Formats: sequence, structure tokens, C-alpha cells
Amino acid sequence: MYWTQIITDNLPLWLGGLWQTLWLVGLSLLIGLAIAIPCGILLAARCAIWWKLPVMAFSYIFRGTPMLVQLYIFYYGIGLVIGRIPGVRELALWPLLRQAWPWVMLSFILNTAAYTAEIVRGAIETTPKGEIEAAKALGMNRRQIQWRIILPGAARRALPAYGNEIIFMLHGSAIASTATLLDITGVANTLYTRTYEPFAPFLTAAAIYLIITLCIVGIFRLIEKRLNRHSECAGRSGRVPDAFRARSGRANGPCPPCLRKPRRKMKMA
Repeated sequence: MYWTQIITDNLPLWLGGLWQTLWLVGLSLLIGLAIAIPCGILLAARCAIWWKLPVMAFSYIFRGTPMLVQLYIFYYGIGLVIGRIPGVRELALWPLLRQAWPWVMLSFILNTAAYTAEIVRGAIETTPKGEIEAAKALGMNRRQIQWRIILPGAARRALPAYGNEIIFMLHGSAIASTATLLDITGVANTLYTRTYEPFAPFLTAAAIYLIITLCIVGIFRLIEKRLNRHSECAGRSGRVPDAFRARSGRANGPCPPCLRKPRRKMKMA
């Protein structure tokens, strides 16, 4: 009963921590994805190494150091140094720079951008050569191959890995409490300092993280099933899938040989 009282009496605090975690992680993932896509394309491109060096250095630095250390550098390092520069406190952005969440979000954005860029690079480089050769045989130019063959296929291949990256970012966001932010872990730590009861707050935080993780896994499985529906013949009835008919203009005819499952040979007695 005491555990449930700790949870119910502080329900607004838990809801505030949940909202803090969701918008912080969600916005960081969106901005990080926008940075990672061109970086991943550049890493996979066949160009001189000098063009890739800045992106490679960025990727290795942020993937090779712990996120907690990065947070300390941005919040306790750069954030305090900027405040000591003459004239900065008179700027219009100083009320924003003196808060903790911009530095936490900056560390989250750069960290997830580095990992996502490697996911995009790997997905592009694993494009089957047969698809590219087929596109060239159809008369597609380099840009059409990039936008119609390579990038759509890379998005489908990168989806499972990016789902894991979202989950890792959600779990890694627990370090935001070290920068005085009241996220889910920060709320649990605050309630622990008030009540000296470790199990109820932290078990509640673990349950919230687990529920969010299960929701993310379910959503990504639905997206994967939706994107990969063209790989299964409709109802295994020998009919052409909708995605194939839309691209090829076929009517409800027999399933093409490339999508038809081989028949088992009957053994003679």
C-alpha cells in the first residue's frame, strides 16, 4: 500500500517526467535523423576520402566515447565556459543557454546522428548489385537509381537497426537526470531522496520504460510488415501482389516467376 501511495500521490510528477523524456528523445531523434541521412549518403558515396574525413571523424568521436562523458563536456564544460565570456549574459539567447535541456539535447542529437549515419551507410552499401544492374538495363540514370532503387531499399533494410537505435536512445536518456532535468529517472531519484524508498520509484520508472519500449517495438514491426508486404505473394494463391501490379501495370493475372514459390516434385512409388 505504501508503494502505491508513493506512485498515486506523485502522479503529476510522473506525468511531467514522462513528457520531459518523450519530447526530449523525440526531438533529438528527428534532428539527428535529418543530420544523419546526408552524412550516411556521403559515407557510402564513391568520392575522394577528403570529402569523407570530417564526417568520419564526427562518427568515430561520438561513437567511440560514452554519452555521459559527452553530456558532461557540453553541459559542465562548454555551457559554463560560454557563461564566462564577456557580453554573453547580455544576449537575448542567454536565458536559453543557461538552462540544462539545450545542452542535453545537443549531446543527444550528435550522438544519435553519429550512430544513425553508420546505419544509413551500411544499408546503402548492402544494396544488391542485381537491382542496380536491372535499373541500368531499364535506362535509369544515376539520380533515378539513387532515388528509386537505392534509397527506398536502404530505408527498408535500415528500419530494424534504427528501431533499436530509438530504444537505445530512450534508455540512454536516463542520464539527463544528471543535468538536473526531471525526466522519468529524475523523478524516481527525486522521490527516492524524499522517501528513502528505493524500490517503488525505480521499479515504476523501469515499468514506464518497458511499456514505451514495447510500444516502439510493436510500431516498428507493423511498419516493417507494411513495407515488406510486396515480398509475399497475395494470399499464396498465385496472384500478383498489389505492389507489383501498381508498378508493372499487370491485372489480376498469375503470379510472375520471380514471386512464385517452387512446387514440390512428386515422388513415384
